[in-house]
Amino acid sequence: MRIRSAQPEDVAAIADCARLAFGQYSAAIGRDPAPMKADFAAHVAAREAHVAVSESGAFLGYVVLLPRADHLYLDALAVMPEAAGHGIGRALVAFAEDQARELGLARLDLCTNQRMTANLTLYPHLGFSETGRGHEDGYDRVFYTKRLGPDNGERE
Repeated sequence: MRIRSAQPEDVAAIADCARLAFGQYSAAIGRDPAPMKADFAAHVAAREAHVAVSESGAFLGYVVLLPRADHLYLDALAVMPEAAGHGIGRALVAFAEDQARELGLARLDLCTNQRMTANLTLYPHLGFSETGRGHEDGYDRVFYTKRLGPDNGERE
């Protein structure tokens, strides 16, 4: 597997991945999750989207990263259902950490919906700390941060 910058021809696969990964939460949330409404073409054009592909080139997942003044914001991350459970999500988070370090940023922030209960376990397991909960843009969100030290080759 490798992770590369998303290209215009990846937009449809990214949107499909978002629909497949996040659509299952629409009923519980009461509306489509925010990542399903993203302008992926704009994220690709701004070089904010990155994709994980297999050695044969099959699309596995994506991450959208937004640089901020003092941190890198992980805006969205999803893995194709058939690729779930094979470390793709973990690899995309590690990629985000590496990108933050390359930008000289010592923090990676993200949020998830309170109804996405698997994420409430996953992100702390990956070293993120919950920093708060609140209602934002019509969604009940849980906010996380991860402080990044220099990369010593170890992964959590």
